[in-house]
Amino acid sequence: MKNNYKSVQNEAVPEFIRNYGLFLFQAIRLSFRGSTAFYAWMIFLSLLSFFGLRAYCNQFVEGLITTGMTDQVSWGIYIANFTFLVGMAAAAVMLVIPAYLYKDEEMHTIVIFGELFAVAVMVMCILFVTVDLGRPGRFWHLIPGIGRFNIPVSMLSWDVVALLGYLAINAHVCGYLLYMKYLGKKPNKLLYMPFVFLSIAWAISIHTVTAFLYVGLAGRPFWNSAIVAPRFIGSAFTAGPALMIIAFQIIRMTTGYHIGDRPFRLLRQIMTISLLTTLFLLGCEVFKEFYSQSLHNSSARYLFFGLHGHYALVPWIWTAITFEIAAIIILLSGYSRKPGSFVWLNMACILATVGIWIEKGPGLIIPGFLPTPLGEIVEYIPTYNETMVCVGIWAIGALIFSWMLRLAIPILSGIFRKKNE
Repeated sequence: MKNNYKSVQNEAVPEFIRNYGLFLFQAIRLSFRGSTAFYAWMIFLSLLSFFGLRAYCNQFVEGLITTGMTDQVSWGIYIANFTFLVGMAAAAVMLVIPAYLYKDEEMHTIVIFGELFAVAVMVMCILFVTVDLGRPGRFWHLIPGIGRFNIPVSMLSWDVVALLGYLAINAHVCGYLLYMKYLGKKPNKLLYMPFVFLSIAWAISIHTVTAFLYVGLAGRPFWNSAIVAPRFIGSAFTAGPALMIIAFQIIRMTTGYHIGDRPFRLLRQIMTISLLTTLFLLGCEVFKEFYSQSLHNSSARYLFFGLHGHYALVPWIWTAITFEIAAIIILLSGYSRKPGSFVWLNMACILATVGIWIEKGPGLIIPGFLPTPLGEIVEYIPTYNETMVCVGIWAIGALIFSWMLRLAIPILSGIFRKKNE
């Protein structure tokens, strides 16, 4: 009996390796097959990624002097994009909750896409943090067991744990479910459901911890507010579903994969409630800053009305607020709810996403540094090289998401699967 048991074990290991090796081989082959439009899209994103890499190589050689950042404003468009994208990743939980907690079968058709979206966005977050480091070699200080991690004192250390942990959780759930679908086997719930529930709590934590990075800096009164974390969550659950609505329409039109109208209705409802909450919290913040007329509202005055002749951010923040108000008017009207018509809904999604990016990015990061403790106002403008690095990272994220969809859709459709011998 012992010999038979050992022989079965020895046969099982090569079978697993053989199946997984075959899966990887077929996946790589499928990655380079597609329509002319697929090739054009991937080549376009690859070129943008290359231009971004070239710009980063220039920054790597010359240093952060190639950016618009200064001693006075040491965080710029890199951290602005990072803050925005962390919310995009956290928003994937809006698909996980109805699909797994409430067992909504129709949401199961797209929940994998939401988790793949989170994986791609988390990679972009890590890349934005990397390019913001003047010397990327310093990143080893944040690796547990190698560098000086400084947990539990450092909020940055907690942020590293939150980001890498959320990336690993989503990659595991997506990879396992897709691989089981490829094999034609029923997934073992013990191997993925605990991680699904963990991802729900983790999604909230990644954006909360990111907010605490700002709130914890007591010397920056513009960020030192208890509602920064709720504002982050509200804006994340607005812009995230907005981008998903557009992405799922593109998937449905270009791939033919069936996505019903119910997921779009649910995401629109989530987006509407979240945007109302975001605008309410913004109003609370504005009241707190301006009603008391304290000395600590200089940053807010610079952002909303300008200060001492400096008005660089004023048109941006009012554009953001206008876009958000226009988006909520469209969402509350009947136009965005018309069945089969996505024109008004798409307009609301674009307006809300752009508005949130401005408010949560440049509108949050830059005013926190101005005026300086010495009363200086050194306005920040991103350089061309800095902008191209950002474009390259966004292109890399879109490239990763497109590649993952190229594999996931045939697997979910039953086209790409292991052939029974």
